[in-house]
Amino acid sequence: MKTLHIDLGERSYDITIDHGLLDRAGEAIKAVCPKAKKLFVVTDSTVQPLYLHRLRKSLGNAGFKALVCGVVPAGEHSKSPELLTRLWEDMMEFGLTRTDAVVALGGGVVGDLAGFAAATILRGVDFIQIPTTLLAQVDSSVGGKVAIDLAHGKNLAGAFWQPKAVLMDPETLKTLDDKTFADGMAEVIKYGCIADREFFHFLCAHPTRAQIMENIEHVLYTCCDIKRSVVESDERDTGARMILNFGHTVGHAFERLGNYETWTHGQAVSAGMCAAVQLGFGLGVMDSDEGIQDLMDLLSAFGLPTHIAIDACTPEGVDAWNLVVETIGLDKKGAGDDLTMIFLKRMGQALPVKMKRDKVLENLEAVFGR
Repeated sequence: MKTLHIDLGERSYDITIDHGLLDRAGEAIKAVCPKAKKLFVVTDSTVQPLYLHRLRKSLGNAGFKALVCGVVPAGEHSKSPELLTRLWEDMMEFGLTRTDAVVALGGGVVGDLAGFAAATILRGVDFIQIPTTLLAQVDSSVGGKVAIDLAHGKNLAGAFWQPKAVLMDPETLKTLDDKTFADGMAEVIKYGCIADREFFHFLCAHPTRAQIMENIEHVLYTCCDIKRSVVESDERDTGARMILNFGHTVGHAFERLGNYETWTHGQAVSAGMCAAVQLGFGLGVMDSDEGIQDLMDLLSAFGLPTHIAIDACTPEGVDAWNLVVETIGLDKKGAGDDLTMIFLKRMGQALPVKMKRDKVLENLEAVFGR
């Protein structure tokens, strides 16, 4: 078992990584939510038949008196105002009180949606993350960002609401299909790029799913430890934490271009990271092009795209570039006419650079070959 402590004062919590932890989740939740009598569990249609019965049994063994499950359709479209409202109403029907808690069992979509519901129902109730995908385990379940999507873009309505605990069972990764596993690898690779050159080279030397799973505790711990350090220094994402968005500014545009169906988050971030290193090198931010080809080769080894043609993933009649301009214009790292872009100074060292939006778009046009 590996444990990481996130030190945020009264909002501190532990990340626990252990095989078989799902079957002990009840006792772990009881330890951090001793006053809770009821737990409202949110999961999705993919995870429900795989793991919900085991969680129910564990919670029952721990003495929780009641349990209801909000099951949402799998996929990004569940991060919607409509489903958020449904969860609120279901929680009230269930009789949730401020001493009870919400549990997220699933990937990043479930964690974001359930977490935002927990942050806002009754002005905030306790929240536990049980992430079951690689992407959620290394990234979205840690740090307290919870959100839903709006028509104008991804994660535009949200809050900072730290969980009481994050419980990771690596065994749940065995049921992921290769595409979903690769989705998480984009975020894993991101951590090496922004903060740990040695870890990046470790990943280059282990470019298969089997090799990653043989070292999964090391991978999960390293990624979460990097995020721990960043979140502790900048919980509210106003400075240092922005480096975690490497590849995401352009990546979110790719996701929106495909209506959150053509490209997964990991695929979009993969192409976004490649666009960022090319742009950063072209602007002279990156010391040299060393590592760029290694990055592209590593992403390709997991079946992730290194380039997305923006005109090829939008519905007929939609101006792709205008949609890119609009999405980047609403990027949460923006302030006024400025946008903070995350580049690499060198592999293993991210560098935030404040730029005018027009300058960003001008240079992105060149990257996209427009």
